[in-house]
Formats: sequence, C-alpha cells, structure tokens
Amino acid sequence: MVEIKSDTALEAMREAGRVVANALAAARAAASVGVRLRDLDEAARTVLTEAGAHSPFLGYRPSFAPTPFPAVICASVNDAVVHGIPGDHRLRDGDLVSIDCGAKLDGWTGDAAISFTVGTPRPADLELIAATQQALDAGIAAATVGHRLGDIAHAISTVARKAGCGMPTDFGGHGIGRQMHEDPHVPNWGRPGRGFPLRHGLTLAIEPMFMAGGHNDYRTDPDGWTLRTTDGSRAAHIEHTIAITEDGPRILTLP
Repeated sequence: MVEIKSDTALEAMREAGRVVANALAAARAAASVGVRLRDLDEAARTVLTEAGAHSPFLGYRPSFAPTPFPAVICASVNDAVVHGIPGDHRLRDGDLVSIDCGAKLDGWTGDAAISFTVGTPRPADLELIAATQQALDAGIAAATVGHRLGDIAHAISTVARKAGCGMPTDFGGHGIGRQMHEDPHVPNWGRPGRGFPLRHGLTLAIEPMFMAGGHNDYRTDPDGWTLRTTDGSRAAHIEHTIAITEDGPRILTLP
C-alpha cells in the first residue's frame, strides 16, 4: 500500500534526511588510505546518536539475508555494488567507495548513498561516478506530478545505456516514510508513461547502481549481503530520498 505524506510529514522527513546527509559527510571525511571500513561506520554512528536518531540498517534482515545487518552503513568497495558490510578492510590508494546510510528520527526515515574515491583516483572511476550522478539527477528531474514511475526508470536507464554501464536487474529504489522500504518499488529500468502515477506527497528513494563492465549480472558474497559485479569491474551507487511536490521534486537528504 502506498502512503501519501502530508506536508507536515514531509518536513519531518526532511529532518531525518538532514541527519543522513550529515552521517554520510562524516563517513566520507573519515575515509583515507589505511582507514578501516568499520571506522567509517563509527563516524556515521556518532552522528546518528548525537542527533537522537536510530539506524534502520542496524539489525535489518530482509528475506534474502542469512543474518541481520550488523552496521549503520553499507560500505561497498571497488567491485562491490551495494550492501557491503563495514569490517576490518583497510582502504587503499585508488579505492572506489560507496556508502549507503539511513536514519529514523521521530518516526520518519531518510535514506541516501554517495560514491567517491580515496587517494589518487582512476579517471575511469571518476567517469563512472559522474555517470551515476547524472542518472540520479535525471531520475529526480523526471519525478514530477503527472509523470509515472516509468518516467523515472526510463530517465535512469537512458543514462546507463549511453554510458555503457550495467545495473543489477533485481535492485532499485523504493518508497520510504515511516519505514525504510515501503511501496512502491522504483525500478531503474522502465518505459515512460507506465507504472504508478506520481502525486504530491509521494516520497521515494531513487538509487541508480552502475556497473562499469556493462553487464547486469551480479553475485553475492558468502556473507549473504555484499553484491559484486561478476566480471570484477567497479561499481558506483548514489541515492537521495525525494518528495514529489506541486512545486517539483524536493530532495530531502541534503545537509
């Protein structure tokens, strides 16, 4: 069931989104060569705690997962697409890192992700991140009253095809509000003019995940969580929580 949020609820979600943005900024600031991924998790955890927010990631266990998720961020490095568990891996020069984070504050949720490089960047990684950002921007621009979910999906997939990137076929964005994952599913592939109609008060997490090798297949690590490219190519993941409004799309996960 799709819940349409009131303007008051949108303001509450904006505050949760602000916490997410600050937590992501803290994790990125902590990232440097030699730093453990669990240190990035600690940096984000501190921001959530100080804001009085809770993590919707910590302890989350969807049907595919063998164990509850043990952290407040997903930290995916190089060929890891999404859902990486932040452990003792130490960042190396040139690593491509994607951090996904959520926050629940006063009963409302925000969810966002960033991708960046550590140390000396590879030009191809910067191009991959830029293409993923372009896809997110295109998806958000299509998220207007009177359009449909297929318009968002088509905008994202058009950028993917132009960039020669693949995207994991079973994963995409989602509705968000009182819970992190709500209806509707927001695919990254689709046809314009199809799908759920976009209305004022609909809140969505839009999240393109680009795989540089151009394939859509992926594999799952033995931990049951981490998704990796099958060809070893690198991946990027960028996400915002947005609200559909009469005045245009509103990004809720900004600082």
